Amino acid sequence: MQIKSVIRILGLLLMLFSLAIIPPIIVSLVFQDNETWSFFYAGILIFVSGLLLWLPAAQAKTDLKLRDGFIIVVLFWFVLSSFASLPMILSDSLEISITNAIFESVSGLTTTGATILNGIDALPESILFYRQYLQWLGGLGIIVLAVAVLPMLGVGGMQLYKAEVAGPIKNKITPRITETAKWLWIVYLTMTILCGLGYYFAGMTIFDSICHSFSTIAIGGFSTHDASFGFYDNQWIELVAIIFMLAAGLNFSLHYLAFKNKSIQAYKDDNESFSFIFITIFISILTILYIYQLTSEMNTREIIRNTFYAVSISTTTGFTNANYFNYVGFLPILLILFSFVGGCAGSTAGGMKVIRVILLLKQGYRELIRLIHPNSKIKVKVGNSAINERTLETIWGFFAIYVFVFFTVMLLLMLSGLDFLTSFSAVAATINNLGPGQGEVINNYSNLTDVNKWILSFSMIVGRLEIFTLLVIFTPDFWRK
Repeated sequence: MQIKSVIRILGLLLMLFSLAIIPPIIVSLVFQDNETWSFFYAGILIFVSGLLLWLPAAQAKTDLKLRDGFIIVVLFWFVLSSFASLPMILSDSLEISITNAIFESVSGLTTTGATILNGIDALPESILFYRQYLQWLGGLGIIVLAVAVLPMLGVGGMQLYKAEVAGPIKNKITPRITETAKWLWIVYLTMTILCGLGYYFAGMTIFDSICHSFSTIAIGGFSTHDASFGFYDNQWIELVAIIFMLAAGLNFSLHYLAFKNKSIQAYKDDNESFSFIFITIFISILTILYIYQLTSEMNTREIIRNTFYAVSISTTTGFTNANYFNYVGFLPILLILFSFVGGCAGSTAGGMKVIRVILLLKQGYRELIRLIHPNSKIKVKVGNSAINERTLETIWGFFAIYVFVFFTVMLLLMLSGLDFLTSFSAVAATINNLGPGQGEVINNYSNLTDVNKWILSFSMIVGRLEIFTLLVIFTPDFWRK
């Protein structure tokens, strides 16, 4: 383990993140909301802290091992979540505790969208912008952005990329990792701009359209209003959201290939994308029919409203409209269960990812066939490609640990006094980076105890790093030479 190299890169990453405080400062100056100095002092503290970490290790080796990459990624998410809370801690408008500030910060960076704030409509514009902006930065991964920048500072990015990028299959769309990271961020930025324009022309203000484009493409769920999309009650805004939530739930490598080749063939050839769209359409139709059975209302407005509700929850975005609070029981729980599937690998969505669920089902079906034909050799395939046994073993291992972590966190919450529905939905909403839950967390998480919030903050980071990246550092073998 190259401790000095790890500390050096952590320092560089913090100094890089301090630059991210500049846009909220500009927003504060434009709106004159009296939060300028809160962000300015926070930016200085973050930069100085990064500098103090970097200086003693400035001459450390730049070549990283895979273990170093895991340590840097895990430490950075914990350290960054703490430092990113500084503007909220220093804000006179919020007046929230350190626990609440860190919870909000973790929720933003992990694109979960669970909030402890009340009266969001009355908050300063710079704070509203900052919350959405944190989700946008965390969406594709700050580390992936850093991979594109750090080589200019003499730091290689391969091990960071391997440790940060989620999913069972790493998509490398260009020969060089740094080029891959750059192109992913170009695609990410382009989609954000298009989404923002869509919201603006659909009826949002410029400020709201920018903020919501951040959280939509990041599949985050934060909003500038307590009522989320229910504030607008606009079918065109919800339609724009549906389109871009689906786009953000697809593998971003496919968007790059479609742009590069000027063809949609990349989407057609991808089995996971087809399955993702099919599942989303199925859930939307089921939601529409279920609500029609309850209300007997079936028109264009209701179809769009119900589809938005279904897509938002099942893709782990977490935006809400009036429908989210109108129904209890079957439908909300069904949509939360589908959030366990989430989006495609290589997307900004949470959940276990569609490709893992496909492979789990195919592997399960293969075992059923083997009961009938014990000596048969059956390959698990996705499309025409056979999946190697090592990948299947990894996915089963992921699923086993995922279930173990889920129920461990849920039992801890129940031990603290929360009821089953609240505990189940809170863990599902945090480990899948969904946001809204049921029971006591249907509106927000402000009524939970500090212990509950720390537990759920850990759950959000575990979900964002997809279990293995975080838990691997707790294994004894990781620390053996």
